[in-house]
Amino acid sequence: MTLAEKQQQMIEDLALIEDPQERLSAIVDRARKRPALPEAERTEAHRVQGCISQAWVVGEMRDGTCHFRSDADSPLVRGLLALLCDFYSAAAPADVAATEPELFEKLGLARNLTPTRLNGLRSVRARIRDYAAAQGR
Repeated sequence: MTLAEKQQQMIEDLALIEDPQERLSAIVDRARKRPALPEAERTEAHRVQGCISQAWVVGEMRDGTCHFRSDADSPLVRGLLALLCDFYSAAAPADVAATEPELFEKLGLARNLTPTRLNGLRSVRARIRDYAAAQGR
């Protein structure tokens, strides 16, 4: 499945929840069920600069594809990061570097987020893109 196909599937799945606020709640709830990053990975090297909340993204390569895990001290940020990590995980580095997320706009989530949160998401996207670009070299 390409990232474009994966993104479309994620959008269709989440669009089943009609209310954008309920969508955000579902994203937050889904992230609550995930294990937190171990303290050993909550380092400055993994910390995302540009987020008001403390947020961490860890990338790793497995079988030629990127895989991402994340955590944050805010439940909302944790959920949004988990959504991005789910989207980009198991994709080739070149695809991760080249594909921009449209999930937040297409699902109407972006208009329910503050400019500061949106800026933080851009910082997370930059971190993921930079990791993938470095792997593709």
